[in-house]
Amino acid sequence: MSQRFLVTAVHSRRDGLQNGDSNDSSSVTPRQNTVPILQYLREPNRYGDGIPKESSPFINNTDIDKGILYEGKNLALFEEELDRNPMVSSLLNRLANYTNLTQGVREHEEAENNEEPRKKEIKAPRMGTFIGVYLPCLQNILGVILFLRLTWIVGAAGIFGSFWIVFMCCACTSLTAISMSAIATNGVVPAGGSYYMISRSLGPEFGGAVGICFYLGTTFAGAMYILGTIEILLTYIVPSAAIFKAQDPSEENTALLNNMRVYGTCAITLMATVVFVGVKYVNKLALVFLACVILSILAIYAGVIKTAFNPPDFPLCMLGNRTLAWQNFDVCAKFSIEGNETVTTQLWQLFCDSPYLNATCNEYFNLNNVTIIQGIPGIASRVIIDNIWSTYGPLGEMLEKQGIPSVPASEDASNTGLPYVFSDIATYFTMLVGIYFPSVTGIMAGSNRSGDLKDAQKSIPTGTLLAIITTSFIYLTCIILFGACIEGVLLRDKFGESVNGNLVIGTLAWPSPWVIVIGSFFSTCGAGLQSLTGAPRLMQAIARDGIVPFLRVFGHGKANGEPTWALLLTAGICEIGILIASLDSVAPILSMFFLMCYMFVNLACALQTLLKTPNWRPRFKYYHWTLSFLGMSLCLALMFICSWYYALVAMVIAGCIYKYIEYRGAEKEWGDGIRGLSLNAARYALLRLEDGPPHTKNWRPQLLILLNLDAEQNVKHPRLLSLTTQLKAGKGLSIVGSVLEGTFLEKHGDVQNAEQNIKSLMGLEKTKGFCHVVVSSNRRDGVSHLTQSSGLGGMKHNTVLVAWPELWRQSDGPTGWKNFVDMVRETTAAHQALLVTKNIDSFPTNQERFAGGTIDVWWIVHDGGLLMLLPFLLSQHKVWKKCKMRIFTVAQIDDNSIQMKKDLHLFLYQLRLDAEVEVVEMLDNDISAFTYERTLVMEQRSQMLKQMQLSKNEREREAQLIHDRNAAAHSSAAAKVSLAPEGVHMTWTKEKISAEKNKNKELLSPEGVRDIFNMKPEWGNLNQSNVRRMHTAVRLNEVVVNKSQDARLVLLNMPGPPKNRQGDENYMEFLEVLTEGLNRVLMVRGGGSEVITIYS
Repeated sequence: MSQRFLVTAVHSRRDGLQNGDSNDSSSVTPRQNTVPILQYLREPNRYGDGIPKESSPFINNTDIDKGILYEGKNLALFEEELDRNPMVSSLLNRLANYTNLTQGVREHEEAENNEEPRKKEIKAPRMGTFIGVYLPCLQNILGVILFLRLTWIVGAAGIFGSFWIVFMCCACTSLTAISMSAIATNGVVPAGGSYYMISRSLGPEFGGAVGICFYLGTTFAGAMYILGTIEILLTYIVPSAAIFKAQDPSEENTALLNNMRVYGTCAITLMATVVFVGVKYVNKLALVFLACVILSILAIYAGVIKTAFNPPDFPLCMLGNRTLAWQNFDVCAKFSIEGNETVTTQLWQLFCDSPYLNATCNEYFNLNNVTIIQGIPGIASRVIIDNIWSTYGPLGEMLEKQGIPSVPASEDASNTGLPYVFSDIATYFTMLVGIYFPSVTGIMAGSNRSGDLKDAQKSIPTGTLLAIITTSFIYLTCIILFGACIEGVLLRDKFGESVNGNLVIGTLAWPSPWVIVIGSFFSTCGAGLQSLTGAPRLMQAIARDGIVPFLRVFGHGKANGEPTWALLLTAGICEIGILIASLDSVAPILSMFFLMCYMFVNLACALQTLLKTPNWRPRFKYYHWTLSFLGMSLCLALMFICSWYYALVAMVIAGCIYKYIEYRGAEKEWGDGIRGLSLNAARYALLRLEDGPPHTKNWRPQLLILLNLDAEQNVKHPRLLSLTTQLKAGKGLSIVGSVLEGTFLEKHGDVQNAEQNIKSLMGLEKTKGFCHVVVSSNRRDGVSHLTQSSGLGGMKHNTVLVAWPELWRQSDGPTGWKNFVDMVRETTAAHQALLVTKNIDSFPTNQERFAGGTIDVWWIVHDGGLLMLLPFLLSQHKVWKKCKMRIFTVAQIDDNSIQMKKDLHLFLYQLRLDAEVEVVEMLDNDISAFTYERTLVMEQRSQMLKQMQLSKNEREREAQLIHDRNAAAHSSAAAKVSLAPEGVHMTWTKEKISAEKNKNKELLSPEGVRDIFNMKPEWGNLNQSNVRRMHTAVRLNEVVVNKSQDARLVLLNMPGPPKNRQGDENYMEFLEVLTEGLNRVLMVRGGGSEVITIYS
């Protein structure tokens, strides 16, 4: 147990004397029954709360305590809590034993245990700040760019421009390090380093996208280091080893690139083999490579000091003011004196067509003299004045020194094949920024080793910031010292052609240029090995998180945990960089990926700081959201400064990965900042929505879907969710609700099961929304609670979608249909629209497609326009896309149907809706015998159910009998009441009205009426209000069936329930009669407000 904690056993003196034991029986022996952290991380659901979230090994892990028999009396009050929460002694024991093991350690342990009979004790990581963070960062920051390109950058950009380049890049990494330190000290950082910090701070989508970008950056960094190694080998160590040799000076660059490709491929194969065979050898050589870097830097500073009193002798041969490549001649002169005779030199033969004095020579060679200047005049010289300002130039420009007299030649003089030093690439400020930035990208080395640190929260900030300060000092001083000691044309000579192929920075070193050459070779080689070691482990961590499904295969490896497949992928991507072959072209690519990673580290810190989440308590206090925001802005600016098209490509790659993870990746709950930002944004939006009701133009159906569940909590009518998805062209809110009868204490398990089933079905039906299951003593109250309280603030539902209770006649007592009628009344009182689907099981699924047909709208009363809006929303979905919309409206005998049709056409045109229009005229004729019969049956059934106390089975049989007789009566009357098309007319005449009245009188003869019950009252005793309502339902049903029997969907106004509650059962019968004979019906009841407008 950690010595920082003092645990005092709580027991009574009397118990101690009786038992003779001073220890409480509930105490736990240190390091006993603990769970290895990697075992916990591999199976979090076994030891956590069963929810796939980012968990802690200290919460809800009560398996340990359950194995301990608790017999004490001091904590008896908390006996129930011990089933869920651990005791403090157990918690502190596990806290003391908690270690951050690196990736693959558990597999190593298992392999060793299988080979050795004795189990080795696992030692906790003991790396400190200096060894664990400072030196690795130093090794990664100081590398190939310092040795191969920094002098060239100083020569092209000048001391002033180079200073700004280094300052911007170092400021970017410094600000990023501050943000990273804040994140790293906000709790324990397991192995995984930067990827872990970003993913857990910004969520799986951003984490996966940035993690893969960071992986690609690390992989291309390996390619850059390998190219640097091959460049040093072929240019400065063994030039004769080149396979491709240039026959012409203009082909030298192409030959060099081909050699880089061949040797680079061999190098990546060899290095990948070394990494595959044993990573431990790479780690053991890391200190050797670091020693090479430090010795090389010390040799540079020693050489600078030496130039103050004894500059090295590295002459430059100048023709006029042009720099010559000192490779194919021995003397920098046109003539030499041998004895008393003047002879031409090898330089003469390079510019002239013969070695004789009368030869024809290059015009510029004839007009200018050959001079020698010192390439390293020393720090005491005034060369720093000449190197302050930039000297950018185009591709193929000859390196010229200002201040030396030069006589220009004619423009047609050719310089092809002459031994001048040419620039191999166009130079400008932004390009140099992209090439230099990789030299400062090693700041994550310490955080990547967080699992090996003794105290990561202390070591990561201290070591990283000290390493940045040290390397920034080295880079800035090197810029000034290079500009103060080395001649400008030599600084711009990238490959040292003017000093006989020597490494430019090596000419400054003491005691020998070979110190820099050998040191830089081993340094770049070691950095390449480190990249090939770190990148596969980063990919393995991403793959094992499971957020990118197609990368899961790369989470597997050898038995000891080595990421074999990830190593193969890394080597393949690294080969792409090697085939590019140019270090100057690869550097901007990896700059983009690293800058994007750093940008999101700053974003994560700024986001967490601004959100002020309670868990954001970093031990590192020297941060501020403005610094993080400045660092993020600087990273974004540097991305576009380096290369705007590379920046766009990197963003597109990250965006594609983000969207892929969002749609196909595994759902993770890591308590990330993006979720916190979403909560804050939602809170702000909800407060804004509270200001007032939405405008008509912003109205959309916010649905509350009421589902019925069976005894096993499965959804009875899944097509209701299919219809919801098809209606969501309005992109509104969807709340799927249901009610369980009982008490929450008894039903909380059923609630979770029901919610899980509903969410699974919502996923299958692609219904985006929320699930809300409530428990109530009865269903009516539960539905009322859902109707009143679902939603939050301005995001409340305005429409209720429910299925028609098909078995309302056979339900247990009047509860079923009373609940439905009460729900209709409550939605009306709450000014909410109501959608009731009849025959919901015949509605199409989301996979069906209608090849044609119509959606018929029967617009009888104005409901605010909801009847017009719903078909439009349905037609936006692929199921209904090919269905046409037809609108029917009913005209009375006094209405001008022709004018109504014109007005309706104009109204639909102004609403921007395409639909066929038809006005149906209904005669106000006498009530038919069939209507009296239906009313009589309905009232008799109502009276019988009220007066007779029948058992459940008898009541169901009676209801079924009445239903069967009702159906028989309907079929008999329907045979006599013809539904011929001439029963409905578009325009009424006096003759047609008289004929219709005479037809109805015939139908009212006594022969057309059958006595269903002997106890039937006279028609005069019937409730005339019920008769009129039944007459409307029957007549309207005849018209609707006649016109819309073959329609794909029929939408019609749903009449409201009667004000007198005694007629509720009759209301259900009216709706049943109104929709008889129709396949799919959607009854619509408006919410009392306009939902569609003709205005823009």
